[in-house]
This record gives sequence, structure tokens and C-alpha cells, in this order.
Amino acid sequence: MGETAGDGVRMGRSSQLTDRVASWLREAIMVGELPASSFVRTEHVAARLGVSATPVREALMLLHGEGAVRWEPRRGFRVVPLTRTDVDDLFAVQAHIAGELAARAATTLPDDGLADLHRLQRELDAAGERGELGRVGELNHQVHRTINKAAGAHRLASMLNLFVNHVPRGYYDRVPGWSDATTHDHDAVLAALDARDPAAARAAMDAHIRHIGALLADHLEQRGVLGPSPGDTAPDAARASERVSRVRRA
Repeated sequence: MGETAGDGVRMGRSSQLTDRVASWLREAIMVGELPASSFVRTEHVAARLGVSATPVREALMLLHGEGAVRWEPRRGFRVVPLTRTDVDDLFAVQAHIAGELAARAATTLPDDGLADLHRLQRELDAAGERGELGRVGELNHQVHRTINKAAGAHRLASMLNLFVNHVPRGYYDRVPGWSDATTHDHDAVLAALDARDPAAARAAMDAHIRHIGALLADHLEQRGVLGPSPGDTAPDAARASERVSRVRRA
């Protein structure tokens, strides 16, 4: 039997379990649940997720390789501060890859696939109007997955998944504008796919991904999660540091 996370999410064995713990850690860091420069206590995470310490340690080693945490001898893993530049870079890479996949899908997506996309989008729009943001997130995933699969570029799609794993997917009810962006930005993408226009599909998807990235970065900045980026002026850096301090004192 696999292990089950404390929030009721089923976790598989071995590497799958490690990957799922790593995903939880990435999201906790991204949204500030594990604050910048704090130490990640293996036993606390294991108890929170209802797993043993081994997959937590393995997941932290993965994040160490990604630069999200830093190992300090005799002290443990410390969270590396996240900046606006980090978030912007993450979504810039996603936008480039997703845009290329959309461009390819414009010429490879069959007519019945386009019909399925429009059906999914209608369901997504209806869920948004009803305020069912969790359902919006699920349908959004299906829309993007359909486009990415239609591109027929499995390695490129796998690369995209590596970066998508850093994004808090269950955040549609927290980031202002995310649900609206999901329901509205897709119109330009679908129009480009309908027209079989690769350049327009690439541009529309690129703009969509960068848009949701900017919304997330704005939200994290307002919550004091993000630290100063390299090149920030001293006053700006000081203000960012003070925002973080105020949030932690609250």
C-alpha cells in the first residue's frame, strides 16, 4: 500500500512518493508557507504529510539540486529566498515552451480535437460563472494537456511539465485574476488554433502564460513572500525586506 498525505491525498511508492513530496515542498516555498531562509524540519514535514522521513529527505535533495533549498552542514536544509525575478523567469521559460507546443498543435490538432477544446472551454466558462474555482483549475489543466499532446512533441511536453511542477496548481481561489485569465485568455489561443495559425497560437499562448505568471508574482509580492531581486535599488530592497518582516510579525 502507498502512503497517504495528511490532507487525504493518496501518495504512491518510491520515486512517485518522493516526487509528490517534492511538489508539496515547492508549493509551500512558492506561497510562503515555508518562509525564506527558514530551515525545513524533516520530521515536521513528514508528520504533516503522513509519510516517513525518507521521502522527505529525498525530496529535499531534489530541491537542493534545483536551488530551492540549500544544505548547511549540521543544520539542515534552508529555504533559498524567492524573488520576483525567479517567478518571472519560471513563467518565461514555460511561456516559450508552451507557445511552441501551441504553434505545432495549430497544424496537427484534428478537427475533433478542436471540438473537444471548445467543449472544455465552455465547461470552464460555466464553472467560472458559478464560482467553482477548483473545477476551473481542473478544466484548465485539461485544455492545456489537450493542446500539448496534440503537438506530438513528447520530450518538449515533458520539459514543460518540469517547470509546471513549480507552480501552485491548486491556487485558483487565492490569486486575484487567475480564474478570469483562464476563462478569457484562452479565447485568443482557440481562435488561433481554429485559424490553423502557428504564429498566432504561439503568441497567444506565450501572452497567456506570462499573464498568469505576473498575477502570481503580484500576489506573492503583496503577501510579502518575495525578496528583493538582483539589481533592485537599495531603497526598493529595503522596502521589500520590511514587507517580508511585517508579514512574519503579523
